[in-house]
Amino acid sequence: MCVAGATGRMGSTLIREAVARGFRIVGAVAAKEDPNINRTLREAGICDLDVRIVDPLRIPEAVKDADVYVSFTTPEAEAANLPVVADLGKKIVMGTTGFTDEQMRKIKDAVSSRVPAVFSPNYAIGVNILFRLLRMMKVFPAGYDFSIVEIHHSGKRDAPSGTAKKIGEIISEVRGYTSISYGREGLNARKPGELEILAVRAGGVPGVHEIIIAGPYEMIRIEHTAFSRSVFAQGALYAVEWVYKQERPGIYSMDDVLGGL
Repeated sequence: MCVAGATGRMGSTLIREAVARGFRIVGAVAAKEDPNINRTLREAGICDLDVRIVDPLRIPEAVKDADVYVSFTTPEAEAANLPVVADLGKKIVMGTTGFTDEQMRKIKDAVSSRVPAVFSPNYAIGVNILFRLLRMMKVFPAGYDFSIVEIHHSGKRDAPSGTAKKIGEIISEVRGYTSISYGREGLNARKPGELEILAVRAGGVPGVHEIIIAGPYEMIRIEHTAFSRSVFAQGALYAVEWVYKQERPGIYSMDDVLGGL
């Protein structure tokens, strides 16, 4: 496999987990301004491999011997890189979030008819089981309000997180929410049909997502906490194993992956 975003928090964790689990790393890509460009993964202190880190212009070289391209980078990088990878016929696992609707549309158009690809805002197994559980929430009667709180490290660029947005989409679908509030100030009572999503950025938190369900006389809180980025790497590697076996082009989800494990 080839890993893009190889020197980042997620990419370097993924590479270490992949090596520990016996995956073969044959390519590594980082942003052109990264100081580790042209160094090996060993020289960059990521793992004990002599795979050279290259900039995106050398993606064809980086993916030449790879079966799967795994990417945790930025929306701008994905919009440029994924069409190239798809044209080269390489299967894809992508975990970047923060896309505009237009960016995601262009990526899906470039990828979906060419190669099998797994796109997910969160690769943690527990979060993807949570997505399934949330579809049961339509059983709550009227008068129960749903709110989402997410916490991530202070360097995370997009807010709310892609996972919180996905949770919000599922809840809105099953509960009929038509608008979203991202915070309150002053005289600002909750309106009918309004879902709350609150984002906190602090320290080095890998990821916390909490769903609050409150009725007139009771409250339920469902929380997923990631102890380490290794949990996302674990799920991404499950996705790599799964997509490697797929022959039909298309955009798949972790729900597809879990159904095939």
